[in-house]
Amino acid sequence: MSPQRLDPSVCTSLQAQFAGRLALEEPMSRHTSWHVGGPAELFFEPRDRADLAAFLRILPADAPLWWVGLGSNLLVRDGGLRGAVISLHGALSDLERRSETEVWCEAGVPCARIARQCVKWGLGPAEFFAGIPGTLGGALAMNAGAFSGETWRHVRNVEVIDRNGMIRMRDASEYRVSYRHVQAPVATEAFLGTTLHFEQREGVSNEAIRDLLVERKQKQPIGEWSCGSVFTNPPGDHAARLIEAAGLKGMRIGGALVSPKHANFIVNEGKATAANLEKLIYCIRDTVALRFGIHLNTEVRIVGDVA
Repeated sequence: MSPQRLDPSVCTSLQAQFAGRLALEEPMSRHTSWHVGGPAELFFEPRDRADLAAFLRILPADAPLWWVGLGSNLLVRDGGLRGAVISLHGALSDLERRSETEVWCEAGVPCARIARQCVKWGLGPAEFFAGIPGTLGGALAMNAGAFSGETWRHVRNVEVIDRNGMIRMRDASEYRVSYRHVQAPVATEAFLGTTLHFEQREGVSNEAIRDLLVERKQKQPIGEWSCGSVFTNPPGDHAARLIEAAGLKGMRIGGALVSPKHANFIVNEGKATAANLEKLIYCIRDTVALRFGIHLNTEVRIVGDVA
């Protein structure tokens, strides 16, 4: 059962208190890399962490809460999202070197920026962050990775905020981390930032990043509307291989297409609906299960109401 919509008077009051940062019925198609998604009841872009904490203290405790960065790992259904969406991209953007080997990074920083800056500082291996098409907050939430690197291998501690606007630090050891999965000690806490640990490396240059991105562009539909990889790789295999072996490369539902370039990417050719994308995801999953007896799990989060 979907949660109840927020009281309109509450939405109006919040909009007045956070004027210029809070939008009502904001289309999520503007904030996801698939360019689909119905409206969010509330869409909040805080100025800073104090503004964020103030909003959380006022938001009704039973209101659903969603966090987004660049929207690259999110499929919002056409009926939209009830409750509040908080966008940290542009708000929490600090990235600074704290010691010879440690970097402080806030959740709204794009992962590609981490890669570029660490190269300038002569720190690594951080180049893999260039292959993650989102912000650090999303990378922390799912242990995102690329080019054989993973986010949580470098995490020392994290700063989090709870539903009451309380901020605290947690050690990385408090989290249970595995491939594309992170289990937090408190599920309702959200990441604000983290200390990342790297090694000093001589001769690190942007050429390494360029080489990785060239390789990525050759193999993936970069520049097209997608969410990145749709499915996680099953143990000992690759989702793309299974999808291609099932004969699904190039399959289309409405404006949603299994990329002819990389079978684990689904692209919006321009007119896809969230329903098209979701139906294609389930068709892929069910076909692979029927052909090979392997259940593919999605990397992308599917949320919201059906239109």
